[in-house]
Amino acid sequence: MDFGIAGKRALVCASSSGLGKACAISLALEGVEVWINGRDTERLEATAVEINTLTGRRPHTVLADIDTAEGRAAVLTACPDPDILICNSGGPKPGRLEDWTEAAWSEVVATKMISPILLIQSVIDGMRERGFGRVVAITSAMVKTPKFPMALSTGPRAGLTAFCKALAGEVAKDGVTINCILPEKVETERLARMTRSLARVRELDEADARAEMLSSIPAGRFGRPGEVGDACAFLCSDRAGYITGQNLQLDGGAYSGLI
Repeated sequence: MDFGIAGKRALVCASSSGLGKACAISLALEGVEVWINGRDTERLEATAVEINTLTGRRPHTVLADIDTAEGRAAVLTACPDPDILICNSGGPKPGRLEDWTEAAWSEVVATKMISPILLIQSVIDGMRERGFGRVVAITSAMVKTPKFPMALSTGPRAGLTAFCKALAGEVAKDGVTINCILPEKVETERLARMTRSLARVRELDEADARAEMLSSIPAGRFGRPGEVGDACAFLCSDRAGYITGQNLQLDGGAYSGLI
């Protein structure tokens, strides 16, 4: 299937590893000109080499922290008129009620909700003027099934999800779609950290902790980063122009709700 986005420009945030990198790879395979960003020079360069090897298309690199005003300015200077924006960022670790101070809440709201909203605001008018735009926010399955240890992450991401839903209805007539991807238990370094954390808390070995995490997934396996990347690329495609304001679960069937 031709996704119809070859030659489009994509800014993929926090894409030197994990799900951001997977999205960058899938978009590059579709012939998209990709800008990747990260905070570590060596990792960013290694990712650029890897993407070039896999796709034959070397991405542009931007060393920047998108959680800061300076970082957002840097990525938008490098790619001022993206046709595609992938909002992505790592989440905070699980915690307890007593850990979540006012400062902790302020920081995570700024980085997981306000920062991506400001990026979307910066590029949306250009997308509307050009008659084509795709925004995909990678949030979390916890947005629809909140679990208390992840509340620090879930609250701001739910706010971002609400913003995306509201804005999607305003820009659809201009050829711009806005959707969210809600992944759960995908084989990334974050999953490995969560497994180690569970093993520590429950006094299990890591194999048993991994088996416990796997038990809640009907598919019987963890997700692959490439599956998230390919779903993202489809939502960015010309073929998906009638899909907007949606929250796509990528969880191996773990979500038990109807809607």
